Amino acid sequence: MKAEDAHALIRATVKKIPRGRVATYGQIAREAGFPKQPRLTGYALHHTPPGARLPWHRVINAQGKISFPPGSEAYETQKRLLEEEGVLFLRGRVDLARYQWRRASEAPVLD
Repeated sequence: MKAEDAHALIRATVKKIPRGRVATYGQIAREAGFPKQPRLTGYALHHTPPGARLPWHRVINAQGKISFPPGSEAYETQKRLLEEEGVLFLRGRVDLARYQWRRASEAPVLD
């Protein structure tokens, strides 16, 4: 598979993340069909064409943190966009148990 095709699958998966939810790099890679390749998600996001409407800010690392250096412009932009969607940070982390996107088939069943 060409890198461009893999990146397109990653971007299509990122577009599925709803407002107010986050997903990890590894989660996106698995969902797109690339298990154990979380860096592919980062590469795909980095190579997204300018002007593409992609909710890139909803992708964070497995520790619930933004991957950009704290205090950088990119970090502050991502944090602001997530907070505008209602995602809360505690000590620089997002509570994945609360905010992580889960497909309907992964959601817990309530009795």
